Amino acid sequence: MFQEIRLHGHLNDSIEYYATAVARDAFQRCFYEADADSLRLFSPGNELLLTSDTLQHRGNGGTFCEYMFGVDMPLRDLAKAEVRNRLVLFGACYNDDHSLEFSNRTDGNQTYERIFFEGNAVCNYFFFLTGSLSGPLKNQQEELLRLLGKQLKRSRAVGADNESSLSEEIFSMLGHRSSLYLVRLVNKKHQQYHERFSHLYHACKSIPDKDLEQLQEMADRLGIDRYQQERMRIDIMYKHPDNRRIVDEYKNILIDCHSSGKITKEENARLTRLKTLSVRNKIPAALFYTLDEMLKTDKLVEKGEQDYLALTRQILSGIFLHEQQIDASINRDDLIKLLYAKLEASENRDHTFEQLLLDTGRVCDEKIRDGADIQLLENFSYIITYFDRFDNASAQINHLAFMENIRMTEENVRSLLGARKEFDSQEKGLFNDLFFDRLLSNPYLGQFGRKKVSLLRKGLEEIGTDRQTIDGVVEAINRTTEEENLHRQLLAHVKERIRHFYSRFSTKAEQEELRREITEEMHNKDLLKGDIPAGLFRDVIVNIKKEAMYLHNLMPRIVADRDKALREDFLKNSGLDRFYLEELEREYFQLNNLPLEDLHKIRKMDITAD
Repeated sequence: MFQEIRLHGHLNDSIEYYATAVARDAFQRCFYEADADSLRLFSPGNELLLTSDTLQHRGNGGTFCEYMFGVDMPLRDLAKAEVRNRLVLFGACYNDDHSLEFSNRTDGNQTYERIFFEGNAVCNYFFFLTGSLSGPLKNQQEELLRLLGKQLKRSRAVGADNESSLSEEIFSMLGHRSSLYLVRLVNKKHQQYHERFSHLYHACKSIPDKDLEQLQEMADRLGIDRYQQERMRIDIMYKHPDNRRIVDEYKNILIDCHSSGKITKEENARLTRLKTLSVRNKIPAALFYTLDEMLKTDKLVEKGEQDYLALTRQILSGIFLHEQQIDASINRDDLIKLLYAKLEASENRDHTFEQLLLDTGRVCDEKIRDGADIQLLENFSYIITYFDRFDNASAQINHLAFMENIRMTEENVRSLLGARKEFDSQEKGLFNDLFFDRLLSNPYLGQFGRKKVSLLRKGLEEIGTDRQTIDGVVEAINRTTEEENLHRQLLAHVKERIRHFYSRFSTKAEQEELRREITEEMHNKDLLKGDIPAGLFRDVIVNIKKEAMYLHNLMPRIVADRDKALREDFLKNSGLDRFYLEELEREYFQLNNLPLEDLHKIRKMDITAD
């Protein structure tokens, strides 16, 4: 059994005190003197004197308080999740090697402004002991740390407005002849502001402007400076359960990085993902900036990678945050970002993207095997399902755009309609943006490929509004494919005919004669039924004339002058397929015994210019 005596009073209009004496025979002890504006607690060799503006101390003991988020915590405390409280023993200080040194000089005094500035803004404790300690003061302080240090730094009773629970917790660790003298100081004005802000913030995690104005009026009326307001606000926001899980995980990653001396790409991705989740959960960015500043992370980050890879790594790494009870599930915005990242990787032929997926899948499998929540696999499977849809749609459309003799089927169109519906359910127009817009701006997309892709794009839209049928789209695209095949065969036959039999084909009569001969030849080879369409034949002749002009008039100048602008102008405005023209350039260099390295340099200059 032990006895407990508590005194309560006010030192000025801001500071309130609760003084407690705990001992086996506390009622028989004389341990305090008090008047209107001061309180003196004492025992042999120890004293706490509280006046209207300062606290003076002598003897053993120290001060402790609950850590406020963002204060300058020692790394050894920051790294231990169970450490909640700040403990300072009188006469103790850290050496250069971070070891603790004790001194016999333990007396001193502090203003209340300093106490609530360096410690907790609302509540701080001071204490001393008798009976358990003996010898020089530095020995007493070292023994006190051994007795109570671990418990005081971890106690959940600190700051809980319950002296009895805290006193019992501390006294239970002391000898039966010991006495504990404890003072809790409360800044009443800070406490009033803290409680009001906490009530408003915990209601909806977002304080209306009107209430913020009233809070500021309260702070101005109470004389609370901006720094203390910010400390209390950040601490309250951090302690919200939804915020704390995310911020603590961010802190733990930073501590590991600080210990290793670097932040890897994987760790940086997880940190970025946590910041993304903080925006989703309305967590103030100040909580992360505070940790970044405390741990000086800006100097630890490894060299970055492509933005789309960094983004992919960030979102995929977030899947595993579920293990920390953090809701990092993939939402609509995440999925859209991943799809665009996949598009970038595909255009860049970047296999690192696929490797990230494989690595993530492997880790998921390993964690599920070891007993992780099945939600982990469900999140990853959700992504893979859309990536499979992406790959299937991309393959079908790109084959149609760049390959010859590709026949569209009803099944193909239905598959693309299903994919279009799924992608557009995430964001209107997403399907067109992913699969058509960039493709149609590709300089290597030929005239027939462009026509087929445009027909498909328009057809899918019109089917969706019942203005077109699936059969109609299939027929239109396949008819264009047949026209493409005929154009290719016709071009080869006309060029061959001109090369061996005609030196001129400029007049209408010459062209008509040529058309009749080509028609007969293709009939004999069973390559054509009926007549060659006049418009198609005319296009072939025009293209051959453009080729001749390019090879005989422009190409020599481009080679001699390295005139990339002239080459690019013709490529953009001639209407001829870039793939086809680049093949003609290669044949030109080979025919004229020119080094192909020069052609590569010209093309490289062209790419650089773009």
